[in-house]
Amino acid sequence: MCVGNRDACLHAGFCASVPQPPTITHQSPKDYIIDPRENIIIHCEAKGKPHPSFSWTRNGTHFDVEKDSKVIMKPNSGTLVIDISGEKAEAYEGVYQCIARNEHGSALSNNIVIRQSRSPLWSKERIEPITVQRGMSLVLQCRPPAGLPPPIIFWMDNNFQRLPQNSRVSQALNGDLYFSNVLMDDNRNDYICYARFPHTQTIQQKQPITVNVLDTMNDTVLAAFLNGSDFWGGDPSGERAPTFMQPPGMHSTSMVLKGDTLQLECIADGLPTPDISWSKVNGDLPSGRFSFHSFQKTLKITEVTDADGGDYRCLARNRLGSNHHIITVVVRAAPFWISAPQNLILAPKESGMLTCRADGNPKPTVTWSVNGIPIENSHKDPSRKIENGNIILSDVQTGSSAVYQCNASNEYGYLLGNAFVSVLAEPPRVLTPPNHVYSVITNSRALLDCASFGSPLPKITWFKNGQSVVDGDLYIIHKNNTLEINVARPVHSGKYTCIASNSLGNKENHVYLEVKEPTRILRQPEYKVVQRNGMAEFECKVKHDPTLFPSMIWLKDNMELPDDSRFEVGSDSLTIHDVREDDEGNYTCIRNTTLDQDSASAMLTVVEQPDPPRDLELTDQREHSVRLTWTPGDENNSPIQLFLIQYEDSLHEPGVWVNMTEVSGTSTTAHLELSPYVYYSFRVLALNEVGLSEPSAPSRQYRTNPAQPEVNPSDVEVIGTSPDSVTITWRVKHFDFVQGTNVREYILRGLNKVSLQIIINYVLYVILVPTVAPENVKVYVQNWTLAEVSWDAVPLSTVQGRLNGYKVSYWKLRSLHKQDPEPKKPQELIFQGNETEGLLFGLHPYSQYNLNIRAFNGKGDGPTSSNQIFETPEGVPGPPADLKVENLNLDSLIVKWAPPVEHNGHLTGYLLKYQPINTTDKLGPLKELLLAANETSITLDNLKHSTRYKFYLNAKTVKGAGPTVTEEGVTIMDEAMTSKQVDIATQGWFIGLMCAIALLILVLLIVCFIKRNKGGKYPVKEKEDAHQDPEIQPMKEDDGTFGEYR
Repeated sequence: MCVGNRDACLHAGFCASVPQPPTITHQSPKDYIIDPRENIIIHCEAKGKPHPSFSWTRNGTHFDVEKDSKVIMKPNSGTLVIDISGEKAEAYEGVYQCIARNEHGSALSNNIVIRQSRSPLWSKERIEPITVQRGMSLVLQCRPPAGLPPPIIFWMDNNFQRLPQNSRVSQALNGDLYFSNVLMDDNRNDYICYARFPHTQTIQQKQPITVNVLDTMNDTVLAAFLNGSDFWGGDPSGERAPTFMQPPGMHSTSMVLKGDTLQLECIADGLPTPDISWSKVNGDLPSGRFSFHSFQKTLKITEVTDADGGDYRCLARNRLGSNHHIITVVVRAAPFWISAPQNLILAPKESGMLTCRADGNPKPTVTWSVNGIPIENSHKDPSRKIENGNIILSDVQTGSSAVYQCNASNEYGYLLGNAFVSVLAEPPRVLTPPNHVYSVITNSRALLDCASFGSPLPKITWFKNGQSVVDGDLYIIHKNNTLEINVARPVHSGKYTCIASNSLGNKENHVYLEVKEPTRILRQPEYKVVQRNGMAEFECKVKHDPTLFPSMIWLKDNMELPDDSRFEVGSDSLTIHDVREDDEGNYTCIRNTTLDQDSASAMLTVVEQPDPPRDLELTDQREHSVRLTWTPGDENNSPIQLFLIQYEDSLHEPGVWVNMTEVSGTSTTAHLELSPYVYYSFRVLALNEVGLSEPSAPSRQYRTNPAQPEVNPSDVEVIGTSPDSVTITWRVKHFDFVQGTNVREYILRGLNKVSLQIIINYVLYVILVPTVAPENVKVYVQNWTLAEVSWDAVPLSTVQGRLNGYKVSYWKLRSLHKQDPEPKKPQELIFQGNETEGLLFGLHPYSQYNLNIRAFNGKGDGPTSSNQIFETPEGVPGPPADLKVENLNLDSLIVKWAPPVEHNGHLTGYLLKYQPINTTDKLGPLKELLLAANETSITLDNLKHSTRYKFYLNAKTVKGAGPTVTEEGVTIMDEAMTSKQVDIATQGWFIGLMCAIALLILVLLIVCFIKRNKGGKYPVKEKEDAHQDPEIQPMKEDDGTFGEYR
């Protein structure tokens, strides 16, 4: 018997010299509808050794191609091309079959039915208007002409607009238009049914149908409408329960072929319009294969199976009742293969069997043919017999090759299968290339091929380094003789030999297996959070087999990296310079070899200071309080930690913003306690890990009213100075009791006719301030511009009055990079009430600071705490100073600069970018250079001469790049050429020549002046008189008129 490699040899074309019976490789479909405007092409291709010849039958009899000048058979092919120009395509309709034959047998194509597509015209008819009473049901029939293939139906109006359809009005599967009930809006004269024939792309139109809808019915109206019109309905129609219009009655049957699409339809009459629902009796609708169409009126089931047979219920329901219809679905099946006949290659004296198993509903009839002749009519072969529908071959002889046809048919279709039996005697051949090297990765599967051919079928034996390989746990030998090593290890590397042997000889072949180390990423890219304008670097270091050379591919969000010079791909890394917001995403490193790959991904998050809050509003306005609300700005990928609220008193301290309070980053509102007689404006700042946002726009101004003093003057003394006068003195607590306004008068009571001398005794004012400094002062540095300070509250007994808050003073001592020329002035933050922690904003990076705290009440400040010294970390540097671009020669420029005034850390280098600018100010390609920190100039060679360039320079620290400074420069012309031009102008002979020319012009002018004074005409004047300048003549056309402007 032929199994595996002998058949594969013939099909793959490896054994071109081996005889082979014909095999059909390509043919036209069984049902072939042709376009009458185009030539008919009926395909039939086959292979075999020798190459087969072709012939055709038509309607069961031989079709002589050579006798018909309109029919051509393609060379080395059985394909027919029929030229129908000047002919009717109907003349070539029929059933065609192709026969491909050579000396070893004949193969048959399917029966190919050729039919011409048709799009017949609508038969002429006179359509009477239809009169129907409002509320009644109605059917508008389409009945298109029968076409091939059937037409597609749709309804439109005179304006070629599709008629609206809904649950009340819908088109049935047969194309008719159904109205469950009619409304007055349905009254129209342009119901037009169209039929589109898809094969010829033509559209046919039915005559328009007029529908007259009557609202009420009486004898006069009825007589008028019934005169020459059809009438739908009887008694006046009111609301009614559903009844079925399509299909009618309570039960119907539908047949469908297995594998086709089933469409069941239910359309109901009723008022109100019924709702339709579907279910399967004794079962469920097939999951994933059913759908509803035409407003639930059509149930569609695709790829029908036997299980889809049975009863289906459609239910129509409205508020007056319900009705149902049962559709019994019967599933039939055209023949389908269970086991199609397969080709056999047998050696002389071998045995084999051809099987042909097909099923269908009803059960198909199976018949056999040999070389196209029914087997019962073919010559008798003692080595062949039929049992249970199979052909048994035994002790076959050379020369008994043939092609067998199996035909399985029932009333719904047929199957035709060709299978050849080739009797061969061939020694073994190994088809796998010799000395082929197989490379696999450790722990993966290795498959070593030994494709062979021979008849009788060769036996395959495997060896490794001379040792026999046995089928077992370690090795698996497949039926096609492929050797599998399920888990390959380095010890499996080596030389493998397969030997193919049969009764006619032996053939061996050597292959080699190499087991490689896997490719693994050892240092994967890690999640990065980078500030805008900073630098992000992802590592991707790999370990791999030394004989493999991995490539590296970087992806951003599974797409190629942007074409941007900021992305620098190294041998084991990806660096992104000057990070922008759109660089955020998922970065994947893929390390590929020819055998395997490994990949790893990491996210890049770009952060920056939050956007300022917006939309500040003041609500809940009271005498001494107000509520402030705002909308947070974008947090820029770093959660907002808190909001800082500041106020300005435009009455007493305009332009000075004072910290008022802080609220959590999740809040968008704050209740603010206010003091009397202050003109408040508020603003809000947001803080995240990167730093503080810009302030919001100020709120509208909110003014508090003045208030009466809370306490009277103290320490009142009365001293008599004379018999009729006294001196009264008291102490004034300046702002605490005045409450935001000046004292207008003092009122004295209890004196009778006594003159007064009033002395406001400020000298006797005793200062009572807090007596204890805050303790346990701590500073936590958050980043290079922000720190948090905390302290312990002072005991209330030491406050000597009401505690107003704490004052935090801090100042920069020095830069950690250089010596400052002079110390900075202290800055002061005021924290109201009992607050014991706060934030210090606007710190200078890479600097040393001093800080102390003191409590204060209404009378003044208490003692200062001990100083706390803290340092800020490195930040991004300031801009480079004094950027200049100087011309060096024709194609070179020198760029010079000074280090930033503010280093803000240790400089790691400079990033210089430059690009040309053309005459239209369009920027050219951008180039980048990374320069060392100790460089302050660079010469750029090989530039374009006479070209303007724009330069961008940033200083960098470990925290990233600082602000960019820009400058422009131009490469000038060759200085030698310039100097040569200057030298010519300064030559003596050149100066003399110019003087001679000037003298000659002066003499000519004098002569002309003399002649003019004598009344003569100089030649130039005569020429002007003789020939008027045509440029100043009037513009005229040929006829002498002025030309029209065009």
